[in-house]
Amino acid sequence: MANQRLRALLRWTKWADWAIAAVGFTIIIFVLTFFFDSSSTDGAASSVNLPASDLVDLTLLHNAEDRGALCLDGSLPGYHFQKGFGSGSNNWLLHIEGGGWCNTIESCSTRKTTALGSSNFMERQVSFSGILSSDPSQNPDFFSWNKVKIRYCDGASFAGRPESEFKNGTNLFFRGQLIWEALMDELLSVGMSNAKQAFLTGCSAGGLAAVIHCDDFRERLPQHATVKCLADASFFLDDTTMDNIKRSMVPHFQCLFPREFIKNIRTPVFIVNPAYDFWQIRNILVPDVSDPQGYWQTCRLNIHSCNPNQLEILKGFRNSLLNALSEFQQKNEAGMFVNSCYIHCQTWMAETWHSPSSPRINSKTIAESVGDWYFNRGAVKLIDCPYPCNPTCYNMDFTRH
Repeated sequence: MANQRLRALLRWTKWADWAIAAVGFTIIIFVLTFFFDSSSTDGAASSVNLPASDLVDLTLLHNAEDRGALCLDGSLPGYHFQKGFGSGSNNWLLHIEGGGWCNTIESCSTRKTTALGSSNFMERQVSFSGILSSDPSQNPDFFSWNKVKIRYCDGASFAGRPESEFKNGTNLFFRGQLIWEALMDELLSVGMSNAKQAFLTGCSAGGLAAVIHCDDFRERLPQHATVKCLADASFFLDDTTMDNIKRSMVPHFQCLFPREFIKNIRTPVFIVNPAYDFWQIRNILVPDVSDPQGYWQTCRLNIHSCNPNQLEILKGFRNSLLNALSEFQQKNEAGMFVNSCYIHCQTWMAETWHSPSSPRINSKTIAESVGDWYFNRGAVKLIDCPYPCNPTCYNMDFTRH
């Protein structure tokens, strides 16, 4: 299973380079300049032959059409819901899949022919693993909770509004905020309104959505409920390597990166992030276009192949991440797990979330660390030593494909 999931992750990463995204939306214009697709990870992993009990059906959002809450192509949004049991019956965990943003007619039109823009292309069943697993050995703290995987089909981290739509007959719907509102109302109507504990999580662009909507999520739930949020591999840097992209941004673009907007989040947030995020390294730090001679080619494929000079540059990238997180780290209620692995999202897959071979810091897996933080069993602000000091790391190797 581990090899199947890794193959799925590699397939997904290969076509994740097709777009760099940035979308404006009303109230605040939130521009992001990256693309990372996790739908193919989840989708490809779920296509593995699994027992029926491990598969969760797709539910299309009720009343979505009446509310104008539509995917990019105008189809109904969807989610997968697995009912909680036992002590978790009144607790809710939501996980938003990733998939980047689209910002042009061409990129959004392409996107609407995939599961990232249309429920017509979404798998009708997906497997729940990692943070969504119902297996206590894989997910010790949240296995019995009500769990929802939110499918991502609006192209803007559930932040778009009709005012952002093109007015030239392209039939593209930017309704992410409306989807979010309709989805929350539907989940509240099926039991989430009685939540005693709730956890909004997400991977990559889905993690950004979790942070964007974190305080709103808190406000919709009972005042007595414990509500927290988690962003996995979502701390994208405003770095000098992005100068060519910044020129196309709106003024005051710094306010649009996680480092800035997370300052204003009132609800407790946990950050899971690799210090050597392969997507940022491969697409932002040293993209193909910046390396015409192929100096970085083998290093980008496998961190074990990096020479000392390259590792020093990657260490500088790590230092930039830690510097960007320094203010967040000072928050009393903040949680962190920053390991030195060459990977991207780590919460959706058992192999990296919680297993005998999962990455660890101070002998704690990501699942154990997140659980300790969520349930106030102790402060959790874990920062790994620089590569290659951690032998438990799951490092992606792209030379195999």
